Amino acid sequence: MMVSDNSGSMWKIVGILHKSLGCHYLGVCIDSGADKCHQSRVILYQKLNIQNAMSNRTDVSRRHFLKAASTAAFAAPLILPSHLWAAEAESKANDKIVFGFIGTGTQGRHLLNSFLPHPGVQVVAVCDVDEKRRLFHQKKVNDFYSAKSGKEYSGCAVYSDFRDVLARKDIDAVVIAAPDHWHGILAVAAANAGKDIYCEKPLSLNIAEGRAMVSAARKNNRVFQTGSMQRSSSEFHKACELVRNGRIGKIKQVIVDVGPSSKWCDLPEETMEPGLNWDMWLGPSPMRGYNSILSPRGVHQHFPDWRNYREYSGGMMTDWGAHHFDIAQWGLGMDNSGPVEIIPPEDPKATKGLRYIYANGVEMIHGNGNGVTFIGENGTIQVNRGFFKATPVEIEKEPLGDNPIKLYKSTNHYDDFVKAIRSRQKPICDVEIGCRSVTVCHLGNLAYWNHRKLKWDPEKEQFIGDAEANTWLGRKNRTPWDKAI
Repeated sequence: MMVSDNSGSMWKIVGILHKSLGCHYLGVCIDSGADKCHQSRVILYQKLNIQNAMSNRTDVSRRHFLKAASTAAFAAPLILPSHLWAAEAESKANDKIVFGFIGTGTQGRHLLNSFLPHPGVQVVAVCDVDEKRRLFHQKKVNDFYSAKSGKEYSGCAVYSDFRDVLARKDIDAVVIAAPDHWHGILAVAAANAGKDIYCEKPLSLNIAEGRAMVSAARKNNRVFQTGSMQRSSSEFHKACELVRNGRIGKIKQVIVDVGPSSKWCDLPEETMEPGLNWDMWLGPSPMRGYNSILSPRGVHQHFPDWRNYREYSGGMMTDWGAHHFDIAQWGLGMDNSGPVEIIPPEDPKATKGLRYIYANGVEMIHGNGNGVTFIGENGTIQVNRGFFKATPVEIEKEPLGDNPIKLYKSTNHYDDFVKAIRSRQKPICDVEIGCRSVTVCHLGNLAYWNHRKLKWDPEKEQFIGDAEANTWLGRKNRTPWDKAI
């Protein structure tokens, strides 16, 4: 529920209703000759029960008011003039979107720091299975708003169970930054609870979860931003736009440089200090003893190595792959598709050298380089964070020409999400894009792990002629999470 900065403007909207429709049409004016029909407005205000609602709900929004006005207050059918809706849209810009955060580790803290100062956002809840982390970030939020307002603020609640966050009707959107093995369950539950979603990359732990997340978002009409934030960086946007406009000619090859796949966890059990719900941290993954490498206690500054283990992540193939393979997909125009063949290197111990083949003949290699390298018939473009190189240099300098392909432009991934919530349009890295990009990563991992050449149907999202491989699309989750998706 959006929090209104100026609830007093409700009376102003009553005035707009009155002026637009006429007091006689509304059927509430007792004296049309009264000064500006003031009594008519008062009766309308009371008839809509706004005074009672305002006394019990300080966060009632103009959007909810107008909905009540157009559906419940009038016995006759009511069509509101377009300029009235324009006034409502303008007033919505003053509302704050209410956020809750699920997962407040190192990346969660970065996201909190990014959204907290946004003028259109109000953070009211933080959730983490580690007591020290959740209390630290609760204090961070309360201290921020206290300093901003000049008076004590204590409106940020703290939770250890994500379901308590999703149960709050006042929360409009959630930011999910829990470990990867939780993403699917959290995002599907959030969509079903009517929340808009910002979910950290990589989107999912496996292919089936990614598709389930897309389906839940679409079914519930949710705005869903995947945290592959390189799409909001200028160097990647420029590289992909040049490639898409044919500036290096027909693409022959793409080289993507990310780290290796994950392996099964073999860490020994350690003694765990109190304050962590270890069973909840594991969630849908198999039960095993605590180890601090998986979940370092309290507030830490590094990115924990649970990413190296298959029970929780796909390794650097998904962790960094959700960045760089995502850019490759963008440059190739494959946001709604993917490769058709995945070929592992001959050496079963190799950690690089895997090849993807697309239906148009483009070959993408998991190899060595600097970020993402597009190789075309007329030149190359290499791009990484803070780095861009075109060969020859004229590729970059010459204008794109008539009717160029213009890619979605975002300069801030977080603000883009907030704007998408207001407009109800898809953000720059919609859940479908996140799903397609992480599927590329998962396909590579499956070929590495099983040392198997795979043929893939990107439309049906099934392996071709390989029944066993199709059993690898998902996994069986631990009870009680086995039926959560």
